[in-house]
Amino acid sequence: MKNIVRSYLIFVLGVYFLSAGIVFIVRSMLGTTPISSINYVLSLNTPLSLGTCTFLVNVALILGQFWLIRDRWSRRDAVEILLQVPFSLLFGLFIDLNMWLTHAVHPQHYAMSLLLLAVGCLAQAVGIVLEIKPRVAMMSGEGFVKYASQRYGKDFGRLKVAFDISLVTAAAILSYLCAHRIEGVREGTFVAALATGFLVNFLNRRIMTRSMLRRIVPERIRRTVH
Repeated sequence: MKNIVRSYLIFVLGVYFLSAGIVFIVRSMLGTTPISSINYVLSLNTPLSLGTCTFLVNVALILGQFWLIRDRWSRRDAVEILLQVPFSLLFGLFIDLNMWLTHAVHPQHYAMSLLLLAVGCLAQAVGIVLEIKPRVAMMSGEGFVKYASQRYGKDFGRLKVAFDISLVTAAAILSYLCAHRIEGVREGTFVAALATGFLVNFLNRRIMTRSMLRRIVPERIRRTVH
C-alpha cells in the first residue's frame, strides 16, 4: 500500500512539474507546447482560464479514447481512461495555480524569453519523467495516441509526432479564425517540441535513475523512505 501511495504521489508531482513547464513556456511569450496549443488559443479568445480550457480539451480527448475502443472494450481500458479524469482536473488546477504564481513575470527582452523557455522545457521534461517512472496512469494526450496506435496499427512514436503537428496546425487555424492573427504558435512551440524529447531521454537515462538516487541520497534517508 505504501508503494502504491508513493507511486501516485510521484505521478502527481510529475503533473505539477508538467504544468509548471507549460506555464513557464507560455510566460516566455514565445508560444506554447504542442499539447497545450489549442488550450492556450481558447484561453486567449474566451473568458475561460488556461487551466479550464486544458481540462475541457482533456475531457474531449478522454471521450475520443472511448470512441477508439468502442468495439473492443475492456474493463482495464475503461479504468485506465477514467483515471485520467481526476488527473486532468488536477492538471488544470495546477496550471491555473502556476499562472497565478507567475502573473508578474513579463520578459523585458528576448534573452529573458529564451531563459523562461529553457526553464519551461526542463520543468516539463522532469514532469514527464516523474509521470513515466511510477507507471500508474497517463495523461489524456498520450492515452489518445496510445489507443489510436492500437486501433489503426500505427507506431506510437510516429503517431505522436503527427498528433502534435495536428494540434499545432489546428491551433494556428483556430487563432486566425478567432483573432485574425496567429497567437500561441511561435518559435518556442517548435523548440519545446524538439527539446523536450531529448531532455526526457537524457534525464531518464542519466540523471533521474535509481543508481543516481543511491549516490545522492544518504543511506539512512533511503531506509526511511523505503
